[in-house]
Amino acid sequence: MIGTDLLGIEDLERESIERILHTAERMQEVGNRVVKKVPTLRGRTIVNLFFEPSTRTRASFEIAGKRLSADVINFSTDSSSLKKAESILDTARTLDAMDPDVVVVRHGVAGVPKRIADVLSAPVINAGDGAHEHPTQALLDLFTVRKRKGRIDGLTITIVGDILHSRVARSNIYGFIKMGAEVRIAAPPPMIPAAVETLGVKAFTSLREALDGADVVMALRIQNERLSGTYLPSVREYSATFGIDRETLRYAKDDAIVMHPGPINRGVELAHDIADHQHSVILDQVRNGVAIRMAVLYLIAGRQERSFG
Repeated sequence: MIGTDLLGIEDLERESIERILHTAERMQEVGNRVVKKVPTLRGRTIVNLFFEPSTRTRASFEIAGKRLSADVINFSTDSSSLKKAESILDTARTLDAMDPDVVVVRHGVAGVPKRIADVLSAPVINAGDGAHEHPTQALLDLFTVRKRKGRIDGLTITIVGDILHSRVARSNIYGFIKMGAEVRIAAPPPMIPAAVETLGVKAFTSLREALDGADVVMALRIQNERLSGTYLPSVREYSATFGIDRETLRYAKDDAIVMHPGPINRGVELAHDIADHQHSVILDQVRNGVAIRMAVLYLIAGRQERSFG
């Protein structure tokens, strides 16, 4: 089952994923009410400790905590003692001494949430660490696909973009494979990790082949600073060969859905009209992110005997 911390999808069993998705269904009902609040985590304190900029994830965790009636503290590293050369672990220990119930951590270096979890008594949720994992993003993607398609088992998922540097891709690969889907990746050769097939995916350097018969098409955000030198000559070339538009999307199934973790570089990963296409579930992903994060916070910080109110 889901443990004290949530640091990645790799170590979660299918049973734990199913439990989170089931709990998120119940949490989504709260979001559909006129008064979007329940007393489930009243008296609990959640600290959002973000060392990287974030809009969707941070706001989603804050809304999720508040809908469960928790006190949510957004810790800004720009105005913290980290500016005075205090170490990350010392900052974490200081926060831990204030007895939070959950600490949500995002950091640009892989493994930092695990290091913080090792010294904190409070549970830690990984909100994204380097190119390692982004577990709640994968969970909301699984939730979105299952709600739209009715199942995950047997589906073909194609993930397109910079797989090498993407924590979203890694967590989604683990999650969709555990849930019985076939996962394909498509990218220029320098953006495909070495021995990626050992993760159970099929790797393609042809977008058309990767999209053939796909049920789900997920485009990843391209980070322009990495599109230089050995990766790709230009953004324009990437868009021409791996950008999703109406022409390339027709190789997928007629009812294929289009996903993106955001923020979107319109005209690069997705054509302008594809982002707003009838098959796009990008805003559903954002909406479902609140329900998933409510579920994770409840399962980690909540007491099972408490009702949803």
